[in-house]
Amino acid sequence: MTRSPRQWWRGRSLRFRITLIAATITLGFLVGLALLAGKLLGPLLVDSVDKELNAALAPASAAVAAGTPPAEAASALVRVLDTAGTPLDAGAPTGLSEDAIRNLKAGLPAHGESAEGTDWRWRGEVVSAPDGTQRLVIAGTPLVGFTTAVVDGSRWLLLVALVSALVAGLATWFGVGSALRPVGRMRRSVRGLPQGGRLPVPEARDELRALAVEFNELLARHEEVSERLRRFTGDAAHELRSPVASIRVQAEVAVAAPDPELAQETLADILEESERLSALLDGLLALARSDAGELSPAEPVELISEARAAVARLPQGAPHARVSGVVPRAWARATHAEVELVLNNLLRNACRYAEGQIVVSVLASRSTVRVVVDDDGPGIPPEHRDRVFDRFYRVGDDRARSSGGAGLGLAMVAEAARRRGGRVLVGESPEGGARFQVIWPAVPV
Repeated sequence: MTRSPRQWWRGRSLRFRITLIAATITLGFLVGLALLAGKLLGPLLVDSVDKELNAALAPASAAVAAGTPPAEAASALVRVLDTAGTPLDAGAPTGLSEDAIRNLKAGLPAHGESAEGTDWRWRGEVVSAPDGTQRLVIAGTPLVGFTTAVVDGSRWLLLVALVSALVAGLATWFGVGSALRPVGRMRRSVRGLPQGGRLPVPEARDELRALAVEFNELLARHEEVSERLRRFTGDAAHELRSPVASIRVQAEVAVAAPDPELAQETLADILEESERLSALLDGLLALARSDAGELSPAEPVELISEARAAVARLPQGAPHARVSGVVPRAWARATHAEVELVLNNLLRNACRYAEGQIVVSVLASRSTVRVVVDDDGPGIPPEHRDRVFDRFYRVGDDRARSSGGAGLGLAMVAEAARRRGGRVLVGESPEGGARFQVIWPAVPV
């Protein structure tokens, strides 16, 4: 299968990609600079020639104006002409055209060709001789090898650009390799880390130190999650073992003693344990789905009507419960199933410990809505409040078991609120018992 250029590029190492990018940028910049310098090389050479001609022309013009023959210049040929271009110094004709003579008289540079076919560059100046006649003093030099110098100079500049790009690429290759060498050592250290081990943190406060710190924090979170998963798995196995063992023992008793009255009692016990097992499995399944990230689309849910419906679902013999709504309507961003799960578990938990009264309050603000459940039971000691929403955690283990709790209800309440951007709080109720608060984001109305 043919790989696309993007796939090929992504398959290269970081060192290769950085080197190629650096070499390409360097080459492009230097080639552009060489081309620009090549274009400017010709004008620069001509400008230097003009400076030498002007340096030779100045003393020659002064000498003619003084009525003396101009001295020979080392860097240029000096001639004296009349204003028509005819030599007055007994020298050979200059070969300058009429246009060139006009440019020289105007102070502009001019080009001419010698008898041998060599290109000359001239600069001129009109001066007045002592007798009042006008003289054209010119200085010129042959431009031998000018074109070759410009072409060769451009080629050398391009060659220097290529060599410089190659050097930059090699320097980048070794520089990146040196910079990534600690990363390689860190990678090898990760492979050999023992259980609970951490990467050594470099002393220099650079990116490698930040990477090591972040990786150590990631390892800590991973170990925490692994420990929670191990503890959760062990607790789940322990909780499932109890109802399964009870069902098995009761079934064995019923089989061994086929007494109709005993069988009926045994079936009732088996039904009760089966319901407990089913509730436990439903809780585990709900938490597993939450951990997997399954989340239904949120919708507006009216909390006061949901709270009244949850109170109405309480079984006979439950403590007296009432709904206290401060606002006529309170809309939360959640789902009906989540709100029902939260209210059912909070009220079931309150029923286990309340002595005679449960109060459900619904409060609303501009950005949040909350459900507050108060009971008049024994409450939750402060040392247990931070862990009461952990899975399988019980404040009083024996009492929770006798009441049928598995330690998952409050964990599901906290998870349902967290998934919608809310939170749960636990504290002391004015009734003397426990106060649970569930806070959801509000729906604008």
